[in-house]
Amino acid sequence: MSTNDERQQLIMRLFANGDIGRLWCPLLTHYTSTGHIDAARIASHFSSLASHLGGILLPGSTGDGWEMDGAERRQLLEVVLPIANANKTPVLIGILNTDANAALVEIEKTATWLRERTQTDDVLGAMVASGVCGFTVCPPYGPDLSQREILAGLKPILQFGFPIALYQLPQVTGNEMTPATVAELSREFPNFYAFKDTSGRDKVARTGLELETIFVLRGAEGQYADWLITAGGVYQGFLLSTANCFAAQLAGMIGYADHQRHDEARRLIEPIERVVAAVFKLVSDLPDGNAFTNANKAIDHFFAHGQAADEASPPRLHAGSSIQVDVLQAVREILRREGLLPATGYLTL
Repeated sequence: MSTNDERQQLIMRLFANGDIGRLWCPLLTHYTSTGHIDAARIASHFSSLASHLGGILLPGSTGDGWEMDGAERRQLLEVVLPIANANKTPVLIGILNTDANAALVEIEKTATWLRERTQTDDVLGAMVASGVCGFTVCPPYGPDLSQREILAGLKPILQFGFPIALYQLPQVTGNEMTPATVAELSREFPNFYAFKDTSGRDKVARTGLELETIFVLRGAEGQYADWLITAGGVYQGFLLSTANCFAAQLAGMIGYADHQRHDEARRLIEPIERVVAAVFKLVSDLPDGNAFTNANKAIDHFFAHGQAADEASPPRLHAGSSIQVDVLQAVREILRREGLLPATGYLTL
């Protein structure tokens, strides 16, 4: 059996009808005032998005995946997996560690936990029973790493056979997988089935190299309507932090593009692009968190609380600080200017 055939069999096992969703969201992690994971708030937030999403990444950079320890990640999975399963939303588990050996250890621990959780001996069977469709990993850290060294870090992970989505994240790893490296891995490993690029340079997708049926997702923000293959672009879908706030509009844009209604897609998404650009710039200098988390938590504050947002406590970050009130006031004005400030939030419905 060819690598492509094995990959297609795996995708059919992991996804209903073999359909990998077009819009994925690295779900925000909400916290109580005492810093604990807020299960009720996460459930409400997810419920407001679920009908528009093809899947979620948990935890991604937006969900504090780089800042959490193993216990926190496990607790988050305990909270979200049942909710996602009830909504039939596949979950990619983020293994955000730039040490390849540590990443592999974390995957093995998580696989063991899934087996115990489902009382299933087979890892893939335990994943399917849990609604988990794979693990997301990135290259090892090192600005000076050669492509051979990057391959040497990734291949032992892929050789274990777990379903894997590779994550191009030079902002953290200091390097990029070249198109040739990604193509080599796709030819060798049928369990490598998805590739997410957050670099903003899009070198892998732009080359047109044969990637052996890898599903390619864009993670960089902006110019959304131009990137889909159905709109003349080079990506099959998106994994976007802003799906935490604008899942309905992003899903609508994808639908328009699929039906060649490109002018309508752009009209729908252009106000979102302006909001995203303005809010990301606004939060760029905040001392805690990262821009993906902070921008989306600030916007989500208004989508959660509606007109009651000013009375609600500001969003808490993993570090223990909260987004400043003056930042929230500026975000309110940005949303109001674009006609996107809701009167009623999903917490008050």
